[in-house]
Amino acid sequence: AMKQNKYDDAHFFAAYETMPRSVKGLEAASEWHVLKEMLPDLHQKSVLDLGCGFGWHCRYALEQGASSVTGVDISENMLQKARELTNDAPITYVRMPIEDIDFAGVSFDVVISSLAFHYIEPFQTVCEKVYACLKPGGSFLFSVEHPIFTARSEQDWHTDEDGNRLHWPVDLYQHEGMRE
Repeated sequence: AMKQNKYDDAHFFAAYETMPRSVKGLEAASEWHVLKEMLPDLHQKSVLDLGCGFGWHCRYALEQGASSVTGVDISENMLQKARELTNDAPITYVRMPIEDIDFAGVSFDVVISSLAFHYIEPFQTVCEKVYACLKPGGSFLFSVEHPIFTARSEQDWHTDEDGNRLHWPVDLYQHEGMRE
């Protein structure tokens, strides 16, 4: 199966760069406040971030005292932006599809992935690869986009004529299977 990389599409990336999470980072990411509470102590830990995007979680891990951080992303656009925003030697950015990770002989204390796993398949294989590079007793923490956001092709609020949000339509929410 073709690995999805819409972030190297110039138009998509230009729009993504203007999103609040792209500009303001973790504090503007709605899931961050919950994810942060679930993270283990990162002090002196080796951390792997799968689907690292602009590197926000990588830099956060370093701020929390991580000894080394590796960020993996399929998108060269994402990694270029991550490198621009990062000036810390202990962070290594690697261009690679999540499905292709193979850290033979390397192990991590913590593996995180925020809002990336809904782009990949098969899920079981990725979990096996994460398990293979996780130290015994290590932590694996990930979030995925809720299917409510992809129930319709137009992923947006319904608004009134003044632009006020009325509701988020959920037609076709219970339709199972692949979503484009």
